[in-house]
Amino acid sequence: MQPRRFVYVLESASDPGRHYIGLASDVAARLDEHNAGKARHTWKHRPWRLRAAVEFADPDLAARFEKYLKSGSGRSFAKRHF
Repeated sequence: MQPRRFVYVLESASDPGRHYIGLASDVAARLDEHNAGKARHTWKHRPWRLRAAVEFADPDLAARFEKYLKSGSGRSFAKRHF
């Protein structure tokens, strides 16, 4: 059995217009890492709060969805739905 994979969307509490999209097997632990400043791309805009997390049984599908959300049309989708 493969580990669960989540695509998650974070929002900066200090700059609410700023969002981050990531992929993890443990969203709570990953959020803690972001808020502790251990993630290079997010440390400046701490603290972060979780806006959405979508679980995938298929890790390849999760990776493709994360990649889509980081694209132009995916960011528009995320803004409308998350």
